Amino acid sequence: MRLYNTLSRRMEELPPPPGPVRMYFCGPTVYQRAHIGNARPFIVGMWLRSWLRARGYDATLVHNITDVNDKIYDAAPGKSAELAARATDWYLEDTGDLGLGMPDALPRATESIPSIVRFIEQLVATGHAYAVEGDVYFRVASDPGYGRLSRQRPDQVEEQEPNPLKEDPRDFALWKANKPGEDTSWDSPWGRGRPGWHIECSAMAEDAFGPVFEIHGGGLDLVFPHHENELAQSLALGHDFARIWTHNGMLGGMDGEKMSKSLGNDVSLRNVLDTWGREVVLLFFFGAHWRKPVEFGDDVLEQAQAQLEGFRNVFRSPSERVGDWAELEAALDDDFNTPEALAVLHGWRDHELLRRAFAIFGLESLADLEEAPTDLAELAARRRDARDSKNFAEADRLRDEIAAAGWEVRDVADPPGFQLVPRP
Repeated sequence: MRLYNTLSRRMEELPPPPGPVRMYFCGPTVYQRAHIGNARPFIVGMWLRSWLRARGYDATLVHNITDVNDKIYDAAPGKSAELAARATDWYLEDTGDLGLGMPDALPRATESIPSIVRFIEQLVATGHAYAVEGDVYFRVASDPGYGRLSRQRPDQVEEQEPNPLKEDPRDFALWKANKPGEDTSWDSPWGRGRPGWHIECSAMAEDAFGPVFEIHGGGLDLVFPHHENELAQSLALGHDFARIWTHNGMLGGMDGEKMSKSLGNDVSLRNVLDTWGREVVLLFFFGAHWRKPVEFGDDVLEQAQAQLEGFRNVFRSPSERVGDWAELEAALDDDFNTPEALAVLHGWRDHELLRRAFAIFGLESLADLEEAPTDLAELAARRRDARDSKNFAEADRLRDEIAAAGWEVRDVADPPGFQLVPRP
């Protein structure tokens, strides 16, 4: 299997099974309900782990939660810890409702402070970092390869965290001194404070896997500065870090005044799940290559809903020996090409193969066909009898009564001569 590597700008082969393949995917900063775009790295990571395991790999996924950050302080001055705990619960609830299970570990930054402090101490001791009045900064000039991931030219990097006391405007914070209104802080060799964003992930990844692992994932918006800085500070300790960097594309169509007629301006994952259902969300992402941007809106969600109904119709029909697992392997082993895989599945008619494939993506429920209530089955039988006796007016009336109850009656050749299907 091969994946595109942002660092090398080419496809990279994974080691042969069983690997291992250890994956660290950057998770949310928890200060509000996660929006639908936040779900993409979670879904991609869970799907990739599932597929790798199906291919015989020992695959492990770690997905962190950033629960101390400037955004949280700004959102809840004096009560950031309370908000972070509540928003973490929201995130776990909402991603849990996707029906994909959970990562193997969900480390939180606030639980990793001792490791973070030790990491910073090593950077200071080796000359890659320095302290200034309670803050600690990474010396970008100490890394001659800085910009290797994002292709930023070091001499053109803009200042990320202004402070006139820094040696170099490009230097970024590893530790920040506690400020008035910030309700969370920890002791450190440099005084009370809390970690910078970038050092959190380097420390949590190393806690999970050791200094070197196979795949680091996250959204395309994290390439710079977050992942660039992660890579710089980890390499500064004299060892490799992640071998392959994967970055999923962003969601478009979410910045208008009215982002979605069905959703209003609420594109939280919670609202999308409640409005459209988890299967629509999953098939929406299934139809887009993980590296590519994808437009979000009612039209694409309606297309996903229609495709779901198409697959359900296959399960309502007799199974046929049409489908080849090798076709799915070819699509997914080539840069995890889910749109190509979806096209393959649309051509299959073998129920067992489809169930096996959909189970990898949390869509095995498509094979679970809802049984109509007994009273509607009786109406459908009366409609069949009315048609047989050529009483078409009565047959139409019964069809409309069934439709008003939320079901569609279809004429079929096999007994009992009709099929009841929930209306989308």
